[in-house]
Amino acid sequence: MPSFDEVLKEAGEFGRFQKRVFFLLSQTGITFSSLFASVVFLGQAPENFWCRIPGAAELSERCGWTLEEERNFTVLPLHLGNKSISGECERLDVTWDTSVSCTSPLAHYGNHSTGNLPLATCHDNWVYEQPHSSVVSEYDLVCANAWMLDLSQAILNLGFLAGAFILGYAADRYGRILIYLLSCLGVGICGIIVAFSPNFTVFLIFRFLQGMFGKGTWMTCYVLVTEIVGSDQRIVGIVIQIFFTLGIIILPGIAYLIPTWQGIQLAISLPNFLFLLYYWVVPESPRWLLTRKKGEKALKIMHDIAKHNGKFLSPHYSEITISNEEVSNPSFLDLVRTPQMRRNTFILMYAWFTSALIYQGLVMRLGIIGGNLYLDFFISGAVELPAAFLIIVTIDRIGRRLPFAMSNIVASIACLITAFLPEGIPWLKTTVATLGRLSITIAFEVVYLVNSELYPTTLRNFGVSLCSSLCDLGGIIAPFLLFRLAAIWLELPLIIFSILAAVCGILVLLLPETKGISLPETVEDVEQLPSHFGKCGKKRKHRDTNSYI
Repeated sequence: MPSFDEVLKEAGEFGRFQKRVFFLLSQTGITFSSLFASVVFLGQAPENFWCRIPGAAELSERCGWTLEEERNFTVLPLHLGNKSISGECERLDVTWDTSVSCTSPLAHYGNHSTGNLPLATCHDNWVYEQPHSSVVSEYDLVCANAWMLDLSQAILNLGFLAGAFILGYAADRYGRILIYLLSCLGVGICGIIVAFSPNFTVFLIFRFLQGMFGKGTWMTCYVLVTEIVGSDQRIVGIVIQIFFTLGIIILPGIAYLIPTWQGIQLAISLPNFLFLLYYWVVPESPRWLLTRKKGEKALKIMHDIAKHNGKFLSPHYSEITISNEEVSNPSFLDLVRTPQMRRNTFILMYAWFTSALIYQGLVMRLGIIGGNLYLDFFISGAVELPAAFLIIVTIDRIGRRLPFAMSNIVASIACLITAFLPEGIPWLKTTVATLGRLSITIAFEVVYLVNSELYPTTLRNFGVSLCSSLCDLGGIIAPFLLFRLAAIWLELPLIIFSILAAVCGILVLLLPETKGISLPETVEDVEQLPSHFGKCGKKRKHRDTNSYI
């Protein structure tokens, strides 16, 4: 009775069928990365805004002021009399007298006393030069309410976190493709509601839900692609992340061409409805079907794969070996019950957390080029492209573990050097910091692949989703860690990043090497993986198996 990997080898490990499915599912990376980074363009701060004085509309009507004249008459005195005040978050708390002169409404106070006029904090009635062109101007997220924009990104990350647990669990119980399609539908619907939210509360609720479903699409498509290819082709798990980077590169172009935040939101959400067409072209994972004792369906899919790949399964492939391991609802205890699984789980959780924290921290700090937001964002995405290519040319030659460790170590050294480089050579600081960004990107991409290879099919989607949830936690903490520590010493965050990366580089050396090894089907398979530092594990025991005809 052949194993699944033997049948897959006969049907084609990466033929036309897998290439088609891979290309189709990879598009999810573009939409997910656009959702992930969209706040940069959805929340652009308006260039010019000010606080309208009470009764401004009546004053303007009585005096025939244009909007520009109103601003000059009511805000300019604030600039002139209070040199340290920007004029956006405060207004003069005085009586505006236009009965004498519409050109000098403060004349009765005397020019000499303008600097001593009382001020009042502005809470509403803002005027924007480009009204409602961003979330900031739509919901007045300025001055005292500016922190709410950060809250919206934190809410999105909380959605990612919830999606990792809820939809990761659902994908292991109900199937990969079902949860993928439902998640795509959810992202599209929630994205439309976000674009037309009547208030900020509704915006936050459906941004959370969009994050939850978005995480479901990304993690499920990644696992599905990994499970339908052979062990030598699992490098597609790295290639699929190139599409994530492509989304980062494409996003500023979308934002540049679409002037409103609602348009940008719809542009990154509506393509998810097209993914629903995959129902007719992307099958369920046959590996998952075998774990649910659905061998006949799995075998039918394998025959379809062979047919599309121009091959034919031999007659003795009328049955596939499956495990007798009981499949229950996955839980965290399943990931830590045995020694190897426990070690893998905790190291991977730390690696996800560290990679996300350092990656987002360096992105926020680096600011590659000042000035043009669209160009800066494009370049920051382009920097990530070499990471995937470096992984592709090394990971199947020297394995997963060494590049994983070295990328963290190089990121650690780069952060440390950047922290102590003198300010007089900014180009060198930028170059070294960019090297750190490139290195941590490599670590970020490798952890995806290693995570999927170190869990059995019965727990793979749940294990990847649970461990990657620490990525979302790191994303929530990153801005607070960066700005609070930078207030103490500008380079202090880099020191923390360096320590975290160095520890991660050492810990990942304790993980098993998975180069060229078949994906584990059961927890027992994981326990028998070659142990760290190249030593072989215990001799694999023969699994009690059944066959489906």
